[in-house]
Amino acid sequence: MPARIRRWSWIILALMLSVAFAHFCVRILPADGPSLPAPTAVAAGPLLIPVEGVPAAALTDSFTQARGAGTRSHAAIDIKAARGRAVRAAASGRIEKIFWSKDGGRTLYARTDDGRQIHYYAHLDSYAPGLREGGRVIRGAKIGTVGSTGNADPAGPHLHFAVHVMAPGEPWHGGRAINPYPLLARAR
Repeated sequence: MPARIRRWSWIILALMLSVAFAHFCVRILPADGPSLPAPTAVAAGPLLIPVEGVPAAALTDSFTQARGAGTRSHAAIDIKAARGRAVRAAASGRIEKIFWSKDGGRTLYARTDDGRQIHYYAHLDSYAPGLREGGRVIRGAKIGTVGSTGNADPAGPHLHFAVHVMAPGEPWHGGRAINPYPLLARAR
């Protein structure tokens, strides 16, 4: 294939991806028009879908996808949404750790009230005001906003959401990863 055709193929692909992103992730409101009601949190499964306004039908099970040149499994799901969309606590509990990591960017770990799970939220654009380690979060409370910090593609903001099953006394960075998809979306 001649170089000129290859170059145009890439340009067309980039244009199509840009249009798809704008269609699914960007909401434009006129400055002088009526405002739309705020999207609401959705509870389709045992956990609240942690990105405001994302329905269960929009979730993709990416738990076992290869990452890092195929050297590791994803062990989470990515919930795509527009940058700045509210991230909500999937369950009530306590914040175990808030920090910046090379891969996850702005991250937050919260342990459920029963101590059996840690929920990991990564690639956050920002944290909600007043969050602190040891602080309590209530299911549905805003904990941050969707972003692309860390090793996430800046053109594809999303929430990296993981669930770890914890043994009694196990630290926030321990546990066994389980697939969050069935906990967020009932079988369709």
